[in-house]
Amino acid sequence: MNARDIIQAPIITEKSMKLKNDFNKYTFKVAKTANKVEIKKAVEEIFKVKVLSVATINVLPKRKRVGQHVGYTAAYKKAICKLADGQKIDAFEI
Repeated sequence: MNARDIIQAPIITEKSMKLKNDFNKYTFKVAKTANKVEIKKAVEEIFKVKVLSVATINVLPKRKRVGQHVGYTAAYKKAICKLADGQKIDAFEI
């Protein structure tokens, strides 16, 4: 699997920005089939940083309503990567 196929998008929310600022942890939406080793290698290859650890979470779909119509959001996998001290990813800077 290609590194660009594994890392799909950065997740930029208030909670992820707090993790970035306080603990130097960055959050990404990743491929559902990717494991922690593949995610670590992909982040290191794409952003040229040293990853210390990776935590993964399977985000379940949520039920949503619009009027009388009911549907579900898409399920996805989320990865939180802790970088070495002094390193950062410029894609997260606003």
